[in-house]
This record gives sequence, C-alpha cells and structure tokens, in this order.
Amino acid sequence: MVLYAGIDVHKKTCHGVITDAYGKILKNGTFDNSDYGIQNFFDGYGDVEAVIEASYSWRPTYERLDEIGIDVKLAHPYKVRAIAEARIKTDKIDAGILAHLLRANLIPESYVPPKETRELRDKVRLRTQLMREKVRLENKIYAELEKNRIDLDENPFTKKGKEDLRELGIGSVDRYLVIHETVEEQMKVVSNELKEIADDSEEAELLMTIPGVGYFSALLFISEIGDIDRFSSPKKLCSYFGIVPSVHKSGKTEKYGRITKQGSGLVRWALTQCVWSHVRWADSQLTRFYLRKRREKGKKTAAVATARKLLTVIYYMLKKREKFRLEG
Repeated sequence: MVLYAGIDVHKKTCHGVITDAYGKILKNGTFDNSDYGIQNFFDGYGDVEAVIEASYSWRPTYERLDEIGIDVKLAHPYKVRAIAEARIKTDKIDAGILAHLLRANLIPESYVPPKETRELRDKVRLRTQLMREKVRLENKIYAELEKNRIDLDENPFTKKGKEDLRELGIGSVDRYLVIHETVEEQMKVVSNELKEIADDSEEAELLMTIPGVGYFSALLFISEIGDIDRFSSPKKLCSYFGIVPSVHKSGKTEKYGRITKQGSGLVRWALTQCVWSHVRWADSQLTRFYLRKRREKGKKTAAVATARKLLTVIYYMLKKREKFRLEG
C-alpha cells in the first residue's frame, strides 16, 4: 500500500507526517535536514510518495528524497494555499495538510527539471551573478575616481586602462581592481564551460541561428524553459515568463495593462537584449514587426512586444526542431 508524506522543510530541520491511504497518521516528527536524517525518518516505510513546498531551501531536500527512491512532488506555494483554503478551510500549510492534499491528489505541482538541466541553470545563473558583480565593482571604481576628482577619457578596464589606474596610487581602487580581475578570470572559466555545452547542444545550435541570440542567451532560454512539451501553446510559455499584458476585467469590459512580470526576470531581460541586437542587424519579419510597433507605441513598448514574439518563435523552433527563418 502506498503511503503519503508531507514534509515542512527548513534549512536545518524538517517536520514530516506519514499517513496511510485512509489518512491515519503513522509517523509525525522532526528530523535533521541531512542525508542521514531523511533516510532514518523513512526507514521501514516502504512505498512512500512525498510532497514538499517550493520554498527557498527545497532543492537539497528534494534531491535527498529522490536519491533514496521516494517519489517526491514539489508543491506550488501559492496554488497549494488557495486549494487548502478552498477545500479544507485553512491557509496554514504544514506537513499534515500537505500529506492530506497529496493523498487526495490535490497537489498543484511546480516543474522540476532533470538534474542535468538544473546544473545548466546553475551555471548560467552563476555567470549572470559574476557579470553583475563585475559591473558593481566597476561602479565602485568609478565612484572612487570621482571622489578623487579624476576624470578618465578612455575605458579604464582595458589592459592599458588598468595599468593607468594602478599608476594613480589610490589604495581603494587598487583593491577593487584585484577583486575585479578575479571575477573576470572566473567569468572566463564559466563562459568557456558554457561555450563547450552550447557546442554539444542541438537546441542551443538551433536557437543560435536567430540573429542576436548568442551561446549564453541560448543556454539561458533552454535551461529556464526546460521541457518545451510542458507548454501546450506559445501563449502559455509567454505567460509563464510574465511577458504578457495583465488583464483587468470589469463587467463586459477588458483593459490590458503592463506585462505581468511573473517568472524569470532574467529571461525577460535576455529576450529584450536579443531583440535590440536582432533589430539592429537582421532584416527579418521580427524586425519589421518591431519597426511597426515602434511607430505605433514607442521604443520600449515595441521592444517588449517583439520580445514576446521572439519567445513565440523560440517555442516553435524548439517544438519543430527547426532553424530560424528570416521570414518566419
């Protein structure tokens, strides 16, 4: 008989409830959020399905459960609260409530990509963080130069520019430069690793046929989308990444507002950057769409609308395994 476990996950500990198919509680307790703690809690309970909420610390717990052979589901935190409130009149989600909802097949699942995709996503996000840190350090250095009333005509972050910075003899600038160069070195390492992954990826190769989409953007889209077949339409993909207009209904009237901005802001940013690059260089259906929208709505609105259209193109390219065509 299948048993059902709800797990309330914290950084150091978990609280778990195991029930049978009739809802009888077989085990209720707190255990360490560690390999041993999880293994020990489930020892002797045979075939168990488990559910955890998609909180900030879900991933290590999910992977530990998966590694010991437990069929684990990741519950969408907002949707599971709505269901709990509607069905069992509570908005407090604890291990017992999770076990009850799992037993009743009422868990709204969050998508968990395969391990390989999770690792790619980590690497892409690491490069993004390194880039942000690099820019942050450059802004710090500019601030120190301004503080010391130094105005440089050329880019201070070229090889020659860094030599000139060191000759200034400003201690704070020298220290920021050391960190900046370390970050740059690590960025190169991660970038080279990503280039190798892109070279071996059929999907990345397809997306890189779009003018304006490089290896980094291609891998970002692939890692954040995951399995394209989980989206039944391009509209659902665009909605997932929050690049669709919000809709306000009043009676029979519908008003469209700004984009919802749900999902990954990094994907929305990358789509927009790819659009700017694409419309600068490519004579394509996308570019003509952008130019038409720019005349009607202005530059920023046109870029967002074209980003949504680009994501639609990406959807069909991944679905059909086709290269980009300038005329769509």
